Amino acid sequence: MVGATLVTIAGFTWLLVLPQQMRGHTSNPYAGIILFVILPIVFFLGLALIPIGVFLARRRIRTTLDSAPLDRQTSLRRLGIFLTVATFLNVIIGSQLTYRAVEHMETAQFCGNTCHVMKPEFVAHKQAVHSKLACVECHVAPGVGGWVESKMSGTRQLMEVLTDSHPRPIPSAMESDRLVSSADTCEHCHAKDNFASAKLRLIPDFAADESNTPSQTVLMMLVGGSKFPGIHGSHFGPGISIRYSPQDAKRQTIPWVEYQNTNKGAKRVYTVTNQNADLAKLPKYEMQCVDCHNRPAHTFELAERALNREMQFGGISVTLPFIKKKSTEVLKTGYKSSEEAALRIPESIRSFYATSYPALSQSRAADIDQAAKTVLAIYNRNVFPDLKVSWGTYPNNLGHTDFPGCFRCHDGEHNSPDQHTITQDCGVCHETISVAETSPEILKTLGLADRIAAIQKK
Repeated sequence: MVGATLVTIAGFTWLLVLPQQMRGHTSNPYAGIILFVILPIVFFLGLALIPIGVFLARRRIRTTLDSAPLDRQTSLRRLGIFLTVATFLNVIIGSQLTYRAVEHMETAQFCGNTCHVMKPEFVAHKQAVHSKLACVECHVAPGVGGWVESKMSGTRQLMEVLTDSHPRPIPSAMESDRLVSSADTCEHCHAKDNFASAKLRLIPDFAADESNTPSQTVLMMLVGGSKFPGIHGSHFGPGISIRYSPQDAKRQTIPWVEYQNTNKGAKRVYTVTNQNADLAKLPKYEMQCVDCHNRPAHTFELAERALNREMQFGGISVTLPFIKKKSTEVLKTGYKSSEEAALRIPESIRSFYATSYPALSQSRAADIDQAAKTVLAIYNRNVFPDLKVSWGTYPNNLGHTDFPGCFRCHDGEHNSPDQHTITQDCGVCHETISVAETSPEILKTLGLADRIAAIQKK
């Protein structure tokens, strides 16, 4: 009876969960843990218990048949109770427990908190503009094919975690070549054919001097769209298709690019002069949104950029002398563990001011403590020593200052046989309004200068 109960519960639950995962876009790849690991174990355990129970029952019957008369009413009553209890358990598990388990596994908390190896991605996801999206919205393709692939991938990942054989750091979907097409993910919400307005971008910077001298670069990004000039229009306009061949798994070195515009009948192949790669053996990819927007939900910062942002928006007081220089120094120090960093980073900053500026250390202790906490928070969301994730482990292809990004192709070295070169003209993508200015006039004109100054913690 116990074996039959386990078999019916496992079978009933499997039949209930499976259709939920087969409709449209896969809602949860981690339901595969239930479908293909836990439930089969329960099912086959139940199958094993049934013959054992039959053997034990037969032996008991043989030993008690002569001494105890058969009570049919009692036997039927026991069977009825068993069937009632088993049915009740199936209904409860099928309608509540299984549903709750699958629902929980759809959350980012399950991926990050349950699976320790995904902690960097989980922490970065909480800071992203896509933090409300479930992981599966971007990492699993719709339909039965995506569902099956996600189950196979989930099983592989589970075995790697259980055997502690997973790579460190975890490779990105692009690097492992398991990237789901942006047409099946991003473009469910973002239509690349629509016009995107020009966007003002403010890039703050603070010097590593005693006064943390501020400067700001202001750009007008010409995003455009498929019918308008600009970044998107140049890459995804009507009739335009671009293919490329990377030389490395992270796709940071691209020696071959093919541009085609069927509306204009134009086609060109660009290669890098004096490159050593055998182009015929390199994989070819169709350019899509995620080739540039490759960290939409798991963006990791570089130390200087993270500090600039916190100083710009009040996380760190800009009037603490040498705070930018000292913070950069402690962030880039190698720590064996996050626990060691949690002790040494705040201690280093406090001891620096206690030694170099003893009076200020007393009068502005609260600001120094706040700065120490903020610097530690920057470290904790970007560096994970146990998983070998450090500064720059995951390149961000947007822009071209922190990583090659746009310059992977727009470097002035990709030439076609007819002497055309992929442009490196800055004005194609953005208009430069100010570069590293202490007080850009444009911010005053737009009424932003005073607002930004008010945010900064003095």
